[in-house]
Amino acid sequence: MKKLFASLCVLLFAAKIFAAEAAADFSAANEIYAKGKFAEAAAAYEKILQTGATSPALLFNAANAEFKAGHLGKAIASYRRAELLAPRDAELRANLAFVRNQVQGATLRESRWQNWMGSLTLDEGARLTAIFFWLLFALLAARQIRPALAPKLRGATQLAVVATVFSGAVLALQAANHFNSSVAVVTSAETTARSGPFDEAQSAFTAHDGAELKVLDRHDDWVQVVSGTGKIGWLSRQQVAVLPGA
Repeated sequence: MKKLFASLCVLLFAAKIFAAEAAADFSAANEIYAKGKFAEAAAAYEKILQTGATSPALLFNAANAEFKAGHLGKAIASYRRAELLAPRDAELRANLAFVRNQVQGATLRESRWQNWMGSLTLDEGARLTAIFFWLLFALLAARQIRPALAPKLRGATQLAVVATVFSGAVLALQAANHFNSSVAVVTSAETTARSGPFDEAQSAFTAHDGAELKVLDRHDDWVQVVSGTGKIGWLSRQQVAVLPGA
């Protein structure tokens, strides 16, 4: 037991050191950004992200640096990752929309329904569903314990049923879109999608930096995507950043 406690103490101490180092590196990267050295700042932010540290602020600043450095795709990828953690951040969403408007050619766009579902994180959606479920459970329990309250609680119980079912359905759609659907963001200046997952395959279409394409399939180091105009082709994983669908 003492060994376990000692191990936990070491882990907690290491986590604090890691957090302190990440905070120091983040401040240093911000200083580089403030000096107008955007490519260097982007590399500094990326180095922090590679350690496993992440936050909306870190991803947001990384995206800003990538955009200032002229990397539309990398900026969009970072903004989208930040949006998964802070979906209602107005400044983040405004910056993402602005950068998307700089992208050439057809690109994937979320529907209004997807935007609405994306207004909550998966964690928030799960908590909201749990709240409605336990509220419904409490109302049903109260009706069993105090039958005289049943008529008074009928309306509230029906409303709780609807809210639980609806929030559960939205959560299921969110989870399905997040885990079963992926988007590839082109991160190179211009890339050629191939008709097959190999370099010698014929050209299918051309995608520009920042284009967001729905992922259909994966094979080794290739992803099959569909363009905004419905064309299908294969792109190397080195040319894209693959993200959850929402």
